[in-house]
Amino acid sequence: MIPISLDGARMAPREEVRWLIPAAVGGLVGILILVLPWVRGVFVSEGLRWFYILLFSFASSFTLTPVMVRVGHRFGLVDQPTERKIHRAPTPHIGGLAVYLGFVGSVVINSILADWMIAILFAGSLLLVIGVVDDVVELPAWFKLVAQVVGAGLVISTGKVLTLFPASLLGELVNILLTLIWIVGITNAFNFFDGMDGLATGLAILIAFFLGMVAFQMHQPEVGWWIVAIIGAGLGFVPYNFRMNRQALIFLGDGGATFLGFTLACLAVKGNWADNNPIVSFSNPLLIFGVLIYDMIHITVERVVTGKVRTIKDWIDYVGKDHLHHRLDRSLGSRRATVATIFTLTICLGLAALVLRKANTAEALMLLLQAALIVIIISFLEYRGRSEYHRENGERSTDVEATDR
Repeated sequence: MIPISLDGARMAPREEVRWLIPAAVGGLVGILILVLPWVRGVFVSEGLRWFYILLFSFASSFTLTPVMVRVGHRFGLVDQPTERKIHRAPTPHIGGLAVYLGFVGSVVINSILADWMIAILFAGSLLLVIGVVDDVVELPAWFKLVAQVVGAGLVISTGKVLTLFPASLLGELVNILLTLIWIVGITNAFNFFDGMDGLATGLAILIAFFLGMVAFQMHQPEVGWWIVAIIGAGLGFVPYNFRMNRQALIFLGDGGATFLGFTLACLAVKGNWADNNPIVSFSNPLLIFGVLIYDMIHITVERVVTGKVRTIKDWIDYVGKDHLHHRLDRSLGSRRATVATIFTLTICLGLAALVLRKANTAEALMLLLQAALIVIIISFLEYRGRSEYHRENGERSTDVEATDR
């Protein structure tokens, strides 16, 4: 029997959630131990501050996620199942709050708050709130886009911009414009991947891992510590969101996905990713974020060519099931296989980024070409698989299919 909440919504079966309280209590005990001054002092003195940050953000997120599961059911902050959605029971969509609080708690208690970091945190918090509200009342797409532009502008105002062009008036203007496009583009591209259990959070962890590796190699500890906090908060959320052969207990939600995408995009702008070579430095995050960039470019070109969007307003408002994970799902016939494939692709591109740091301009361009060929081959294979599927089943290819949420 499925329990009924006070508002009549079905909740997850009792055996599905009976371990939530012990998990929350265990995580809380971990937090109480970690906040002891002498415990933190041991980690710092041994050169393991990054590990302390990882543990604290993990414990915080792991503790708070069960709370969000209960809060979501109690106050009706859930994604209701419909004929067009694959989940079978109302599922809370406020998991991003647990990830956010775990991350913020970790950076605050460790005093990792330079001026530019405060700007990112303030703008990211604003976008988180807007995303949470959007999951409840569905805000207009243009409003969310404007909020992202404002948030990116706030970060840019601190002087954190891409440095691809020389320091002239025109060069600075182009750098600012490219920075704005990068932050807003990556934020949206990441949000598009919040469509399958564990996909968005897993991508955030992998992207953050490779960014963090390069950040520490380039002696940028503050950037690295923030990235480690993201990894820990994501890992603490994963056990509730990605469960083998079982439905997720909670979703990341638009707020969490927007916050993670925005924060990672801003950290990519702040970081210095190569030695004295701006082309190589910019190529590094291009590889690490390669899956997101490829998907954004692919859907934009396809929608324009097929006439699905004709204006900027159409592009902003359009919601389709033509993203990489949708196409792979149709080809592979398995959401788990789809998630694993995207993770593998991200790891391959991330490993190339680690090699890229010591490369010259020519080698960087070769690695980018190699990455482009990889995604082109995958795109060809998934399109061929989809075409064969529809031909064998006498069906017409369409992007209007059951939603993942």
